[in-house]
Order: sequence, then structure tokens, then C-alpha cells
Amino acid sequence: MTDPTGFLTIPRHDRSARPVAERVADWDEYIQPMPAPDVAQQATRCMDCGVPFCHSACPVGNLIPDWNALVSDAQWQAACERLHRTNNFPEFTGRVCPAPCEEACTLALTDEPVTIKTIECAIVDRGWDEGWIVPKVARRGTGRRIAVVGSGPAGLACAQQLARMGHAPTVFEKADRIGGLLRYGIPDFKMDRALVDRRVVQMEAEGVIFRTGMEIGVNVTVDRILDDYDVMVLAGGAEWPRDLDVPGREAGNIYFAMDYLTQQNRRIAGLAVDVEPIDAMGKHVVVIGGGDTGSDCIGTAHRQGAASVTQLEIMPEPPLAENKSLTWPHWPLRLRTSTSQEEGVERLFSAKTLCAEGELGRVTSLTCEQDGKMRSIPADLVLLAMGFVGVPADGILAQANVSIDMRSYATSRPEIYACGDMRRGQSLVVWAIREGRDCAAAVHQHLMAIA
Repeated sequence: MTDPTGFLTIPRHDRSARPVAERVADWDEYIQPMPAPDVAQQATRCMDCGVPFCHSACPVGNLIPDWNALVSDAQWQAACERLHRTNNFPEFTGRVCPAPCEEACTLALTDEPVTIKTIECAIVDRGWDEGWIVPKVARRGTGRRIAVVGSGPAGLACAQQLARMGHAPTVFEKADRIGGLLRYGIPDFKMDRALVDRRVVQMEAEGVIFRTGMEIGVNVTVDRILDDYDVMVLAGGAEWPRDLDVPGREAGNIYFAMDYLTQQNRRIAGLAVDVEPIDAMGKHVVVIGGGDTGSDCIGTAHRQGAASVTQLEIMPEPPLAENKSLTWPHWPLRLRTSTSQEEGVERLFSAKTLCAEGELGRVTSLTCEQDGKMRSIPADLVLLAMGFVGVPADGILAQANVSIDMRSYATSRPEIYACGDMRRGQSLVVWAIREGRDCAAAVHQHLMAIA
């Protein structure tokens, strides 16, 4: 480190968000990059712990103290190389990961943690700007073909690793564009879609083939794919949303969050929306669910011009601060406010939705119970963001007819592997990348054993 005692003298400073009035008027990324000298100074706060708990908290096992030290010494290219040893897509995680590494930072026990997520994002963004990130083409091919079903972060990471090992992966995506959740689930104001397109170009140069508009199990059978490929990797997302089972659910203008978010992402991309349009303009919007997806709905509703936004969370309101001596280095329970919530929302905790009322085929209000009291909330548009039950049981899973070994990435059929949401259920983007990487290693070991 440039200053091994920097953590004693340098206060935490993080990226700032654009002013609310400015950012809700467009769909551009709300985060403002931090100048390189400030990033280097923040990296100097890293204590270079003897036991860096940030390693164990990071699902991909990022070598965080290593690239903190390199950035602190202005060795940005070396830091970029070190970052990519463990993470295929740090520009994604540097924008949308909740940063469990920061909660586990040793400095967080007595002070504020190192701005790990900001440093990570600064490294990879500079890597692209400087031309340091280039395709890594395998020296020789193995002739082995792998079908990766799903182009979300798990499928992309798996395919890229397999291509770099010399195999020939083909990614099948049922949608019209590559990216899965990265393409149609995350709002543009959190992550520019050009970042996904850039990685697709890199992966194509490395030998990955992409096929869109192909839903395995619908357009083509699992067995037909296995006739042409040595291995199939199930890397689809957990797309089965949790529904709201209350009287009045059938009223109009009640939608699943992902249907709403996907529509807006398609509009921004200039793509057709061939279903009933969902728009918050001038409406009283109620978002049911207090997680990241609910927050994304809030930010989207603001940018569409909602009259008001209310968020219902069934869990009690968390404390303002956690007891670090009891929770560190694990993920703490405390009240968190997202940038979308900062833009304006009424948050109701311990709120259980009892019924929806409506007239003329549309919802007009919700009745909920909060702390033992009944409450009626005006609602012209209700968005269900209560998480996901899992992967739909029909289609590809029904045809594959496999059981998944949770101790590995194999299934009951030796030619089929699984990773990401299809193996561990709904999770974070960073966990999907880890799953894809580990699955690729398991597939490689399998193919080399039968060579």
C-alpha cells in the first residue's frame, strides 16, 4: 500500500448519485464515476488484513486486497488483470451487486468499510477505456460442443470459461436478445445495456456462438439438442414469480414486477411490446415487496411520471444500525434505503395485503393490515415484487427429466449439468457468475475424463 496506515487517516468516500430531479428525467445511469485519484486514495484505506474476510463474503472470491494495493500504487492494468482472474463481468457486479464484501470488511467492525464496489467498477471501466480488456482465444480446440441454455450471468460466465478452455459452447436464449436478467430485468438507470453488448462481442471473438429466439423444450427438444452436443448446461433463471393470493387479485392493473420492468427495457431499446402496455404515468402506484426488484419498480415508476409510489413490506422495519459485534462479518439486518427510494416513496413495514378493490376492470385501492390496524391505500397500478418461487417446472425441465445434485453441478443424467438459479434458486448476479464458472470447470473435468 502507498500508505499502510491510510485507514487511520482517510475517511470513506463513495461514488455520488446524480441529483434526483436530473436523474428521474432520463434513463441514464444514476451513479457518477469517481475520479481516479480519489479511487486510489480510497484503495489506500484497505488494511491488507492477515485474514481478509472480504474474500469469504465475496461469492466469486475476488482478490480484493491484491487489487486494492495495485490501485493504491497506480498499477491499474495489473489491477484489471487481477480482478478478471475471479470475475468475468466486474462491470456488472460493480453496478448491481449489494457488496457483501464491504459488510465483511475488517475495517467495518470499528469504522466504515472500504469502498470495494466502487474500486472494482473503476478498475474495469478504465480497463475498457484503455483497451486492456481483449478477447482471450484458446490456443487449441478440443472439438467438444456444449449447449448452454440461458444467457443470463450464469450462462454467460459458463460459456466464456468453456470457450477459453478450448471447447465450443453455444448459448441458447429464448428471448430476442442476449443477457437474460441483465438485458430485461435490471433497469437501464442502474446498468447501461451497452455493457452487455460489449461482452457479447468479446465472447463471440473467443468462439462462443449465440442463438436467440430458441426456447429449448418448446422450439426444439432436449434430446434433439443432445444429439448434436456433448453436454447441455441448464443455466436458466428463476422466472416463476410469487403471486398474491388475495380476494380481488383478478382486478386489472395488477402485474408481476418483471413484466413491468421488461416492458420498459424494451421500450428504451426501441423494441416492440406486443402485450398490454404497463405505464405508471399519472397513477398511484403500489409496489408489494421490499427487495431490489421492488426498488427497481419504484425508480421506473418515478421516471414514467407516477403521481405517487407506495411500497408495502411484510417484514417489520429493521433497526437503523446493526449490532456489529453480533453480526460481523455476516450480512447485517439494518434499514437500507436505495437510490430509487430516495427519489420519493412511502414505505410501509409490517404491511400484509388483505384484498384488492376495483371497478370497471381495474384496481382502485388495496386494503392491508399494519400493526393490527386496517388501512386502505389508493392504487391505480399494483406491481408484485415478492420474489420468485423457482424455475417453471414445464418445458425444458420436464423434458430433461433430471434431478440436480446440490453437492456438485452434475445431474442424474451424465450429459446434463446445471448452474445458477436452476441449481441454487433465486440469487444474486455475483452468485450466478460464480455458479457459471464452477459449472464450466466441472464440465471441463467431465469432458477430459471421457476424451
